[in-house]
Amino acid sequence: MLVASIMAGSEDDRELDHWQALARACQDEGCDAFELNLSCPHMDRDDMGSNIGKNCELIETVVGVVKAVARVPVWVKLTPNTTDIAREAGAAFNAGADAISSSNTFTSLPLIDPNALEFEVNVEGLVSYGGLGGPAILPLSLAKMAQMTQAHPARSFSGIGGIGEFSHALSYFLLGCGTVQVCTAAMLDHAIGPNVIKGLIAGMTAFLERHADKGWRSLDDFCGLRRDRIVEHSRIKRPDAKDYHGGHEAPEGYASPQVAAKPEVV
Repeated sequence: MLVASIMAGSEDDRELDHWQALARACQDEGCDAFELNLSCPHMDRDDMGSNIGKNCELIETVVGVVKAVARVPVWVKLTPNTTDIAREAGAAFNAGADAISSSNTFTSLPLIDPNALEFEVNVEGLVSYGGLGGPAILPLSLAKMAQMTQAHPARSFSGIGGIGEFSHALSYFLLGCGTVQVCTAAMLDHAIGPNVIKGLIAGMTAFLERHADKGWRSLDDFCGLRRDRIVEHSRIKRPDAKDYHGGHEAPEGYASPQVAAKPEVV
């Protein structure tokens, strides 16, 4: 399966035409799907990259113009650098997106060297906000993905972020993803990831064999199995068995009179 990643601006009709031109060119060459890059963090413009992915109106506009010419499924790659990613996913689906992929990278800066007092990665001393990917973002991306799959359980998702082995991919599958994508681990594995891919396939095969007694034969049999285990804080039992209401009642937790009255133990 060949998925073509495309990106353009959205300032005016001319730039929206660029999305359609890219889509037509890629599908004419035989791509099986598009992934619309609404998530690249390295753009200064308000109408390009991740800035589109933060704006529901622009999301709907871009997805709509591509769907108008698409003969193959349209995936939308969303930025995690937003307050309510489930809302942006909803905008994409409302405009006709067939699937959502996430996460792209998280906003970050390089560390400052304590001796040189310079950023550890810089160009002539200057830096800009950039995207952090790789193993560090696995739990962050899982949280973003769960927010979307819980809000849109009947939709299709592709999980991205921090995947280096099958157990990582399995977490995305159990949250409701039908596919996963790998970048950093593949780059570190001969630039294209032959061993990573072999490990993912072997891991899936072994997993299905271990659970054959459940009748599991494919991903469809367990996709989203643990999505409903993610609940509000107030539903998590506290060790002291006291009720907790997620901050909705002032006299609870550390704000309760009983806790406040206790002397601090040194």
